[in-house]
Amino acid sequence: MTRSETTGASAEKQAAKRTRNPEKTRENILKVAMTEFADKGLTGARIDEIAAKTATTKRMLYYYFGDKDGLYRAVLQRAYEEIRYEESQLDVDHLEPAEAIRALAELTFDHHEAHPDFIRLVAIENTNRGVNLVQAEDLPETQAPAIRTLDRILQRGQDAGIFRTDTTALDIHMLISSYCVFRVANRYTFKALFDWDLTGAENRPHLPAMIGDVVLAYLQQPGKV
Repeated sequence: MTRSETTGASAEKQAAKRTRNPEKTRENILKVAMTEFADKGLTGARIDEIAAKTATTKRMLYYYFGDKDGLYRAVLQRAYEEIRYEESQLDVDHLEPAEAIRALAELTFDHHEAHPDFIRLVAIENTNRGVNLVQAEDLPETQAPAIRTLDRILQRGQDAGIFRTDTTALDIHMLISSYCVFRVANRYTFKALFDWDLTGAENRPHLPAMIGDVVLAYLQQPGKV
């Protein structure tokens, strides 16, 4: 057996071992593919490289995800599922409405900082006009809980007379996301233009408090101080 044949046989054996735990294999593929797609986009990423970095085979990737586009859509869906899962673990119903808004804003702030690949994927998908995201069939269902949580917080604040009534959960979601995404997506251009690091440790205490202040200022009932 030649060296290349030996290497190929070894890769096949490793792939076979991984198939004994298909869920773990799938998760590993998604993790590696997320980094590849975030770094290189859908066009630049290569299935062969993803297979090599997961010690599996191109054929196995196609078995799990159909094709390269299917893998990319699965990565997009997983990226959004991760932040929705974190939000679902945040118990905001026992907090006062203003505290709940701050907690949700700070969770988004922390998540985006810890997952820059997610921000790059969002930027790539917007460059592509969202054509792949709209094909992720289960995505609307996974996003709904986030809006329902914000709806409940807003309703409690409105019932208490402290939040304005002419706004929606989507308004608040957009406001929080805009701030948190900008901070990660534009860190390099912001630093080049103003010599100010949006993700620098020296700004860490200030910026999460700022987004809470901004959202609560917007939610303030007109005429109240």
